[in-house]
Amino acid sequence: MSKQTWAGGAKYHPLPPRIWHRIRAALRAIALVILIGFGLFVLLGLRAIERPLFAQRRPWTPWITQTVCRGALWIFALEYQIQGRASATCGAVVANHGSWLDIFVLNAAQQVYFVSKAEVAKWPGIGLLARATGTVFIQRDRREAREQTRIFENRLGAGHKLLFFPEGTSSDTLRVLPFKPTLFAAFFSPAFVKDICVQPVSLRYQAPQGEDPRFYGWWGDMGFGPHLWQVLCAPRQGRILVVFHEPIAVRSHETRKTLAATCEAVIQSGFDDSSNRFDQQLPDSGSIHKA
Repeated sequence: MSKQTWAGGAKYHPLPPRIWHRIRAALRAIALVILIGFGLFVLLGLRAIERPLFAQRRPWTPWITQTVCRGALWIFALEYQIQGRASATCGAVVANHGSWLDIFVLNAAQQVYFVSKAEVAKWPGIGLLARATGTVFIQRDRREAREQTRIFENRLGAGHKLLFFPEGTSSDTLRVLPFKPTLFAAFFSPAFVKDICVQPVSLRYQAPQGEDPRFYGWWGDMGFGPHLWQVLCAPRQGRILVVFHEPIAVRSHETRKTLAATCEAVIQSGFDDSSNRFDQQLPDSGSIHKA
């Protein structure tokens, strides 16, 4: 999860929540804390058994992460729909980044390990969760490129599917920002011996009825806490469309820049293609079926 530079677009003001929406939001928040806390307890206990037996491989704990994230979306009453199929063989996944909710949605849709800037490991609470779930932390320094390649190689060799956001920041969920080719460089290093592919994923958000289309977007100087509370207080939720595109072989591109450009174009097509639509209109009530 990265929140750095993009500050485009005027800020919006969501509809003020009523008292019973605030009460429900508080109950949802309590349920989230219990779910995540219990999930972390189980994950750490299971990892203590898993690590001596399988070292870096994680045959069990990703199921805990996926279950907790699906449970969190259920608590939010936030529906997600999937088009396409997650590749069983791809070593890397890239997606557009619009919100902190992306982390829950992408973990719910498939078992992945996020690639994040090293500073996240030190963030209170979030850093602990990121470390426990196997997040790959990298230094944003060209001098660390060789070490970064080694880390990627080891994790992919352990069967991990790595996911990163090439935009380098989050947006308002309505657009795909230009991709930065930096992280793609590791796949073209002479030291990188694995012949892998990259699967692009488009994340499209539909705001709750009556709300600003950017309701779920998290960008600029928005605080995490207020935005989380905004989502919890929503009288009814919108939904998210997860579009899995066809995998792209790294060997079919000569440079990191061309691979990044291709992935960006494919993910943008998930916003432009008329075939990528939600299955049905949002219901008028808050009762929604979740994926």
